[in-house]
Amino acid sequence: MEPVRGDSEVDFGRRVRILRFADDRINGRIGVRPVLVCAILVLLSLVVSVFALGTGDVSIPPAEVLRAVFSDAPRFTEVVVMEWRFPRVVLALLLGGALGVSGAIFQSLTRNPLGSPDIIGFDTGAYTGALIVILTVSGGYYQTGAGALIGGICTAAVVYLLAFKRGVQGFRLIIVGIAVSAVLASINTWLIIKADLADAMAAAVWAAGSLNGSSWAQVGPVVVVLMVIAPILTVVAGRLPMLELGDDAAKALGIRAEPTRLILIVLGVALTAMVTASAGPISFISLAAPQLVRRLTKTAGVALIPSAVMGAFLLVLSDWAAQRLFAPTQLPVGVVTVSIGGAYFVWLLAREGRKQ
Repeated sequence: MEPVRGDSEVDFGRRVRILRFADDRINGRIGVRPVLVCAILVLLSLVVSVFALGTGDVSIPPAEVLRAVFSDAPRFTEVVVMEWRFPRVVLALLLGGALGVSGAIFQSLTRNPLGSPDIIGFDTGAYTGALIVILTVSGGYYQTGAGALIGGICTAAVVYLLAFKRGVQGFRLIIVGIAVSAVLASINTWLIIKADLADAMAAAVWAAGSLNGSSWAQVGPVVVVLMVIAPILTVVAGRLPMLELGDDAAKALGIRAEPTRLILIVLGVALTAMVTASAGPISFISLAAPQLVRRLTKTAGVALIPSAVMGAFLLVLSDWAAQRLFAPTQLPVGVVTVSIGGAYFVWLLAREGRKQ
């Protein structure tokens, strides 16, 4: 690993390192600041996770939590930490990372900080699909997940087709997505009003977005979906910066803009639908995570890995706050993310308005 300066005349405007392997047949460059920011966020996420594992009706000191995770601890402590609380923390980290990546994908494609799946309406579509399954066939976890995935993909297809006019422009995609989201929100309200009281209450609680009652049975499907999506995303993610240059520039660089954009939209929607199926529609993580980490890393555009790390940190922190703010009552994590994200959304709108 060698510093760029002193070995190359290229000035990237920030500290960059060159990685070389296999006699320089494999090489690349990484920014020092993004790596440092990601390392700090990972450390903070682990610290919050330890405190979250010790939080609840039975308080467990951090030292005992670490003993339960890495070594021998009393049986009762192991059950509380590893079986009752650990799945919740793992889900918070995985789902937060998925939301961060999904938000980064759509903000990069639209070249707009407002272009996240919760603003465009893809998570509303996933909620509609899951709601139909819950209220009509009383579907279980996997049926609800399938309904969320189908609803998200169908919504994405409608938004894509309505926004398509000699290609898809970011601003048009956002405007069409907001309109479709408003229609779907009305449909969701109508479905809940027409449902039986018990089903409507269950759907309303699930709609708040919650990790309460999480178990290892929910972690497994999430891991499987991420293992399917991650390799595909690794292949196409490198084309995002080229798409940000515009379709003409991307085509000049050998990138088929529209098929690549469609693949990325499907992957982003799949991540959003997975989160909705697992924990309900959790808002504003996908909106805030990419922009917050972009300001910390001072990169030219949004990046997937830093966004994933920031998303994981924000969700595990929000879930811990949801458990502690009104203890012993546990709030749905969606209530906390909406409260924090709403203030961020207002600030972002005001900031974007001043640019006009």
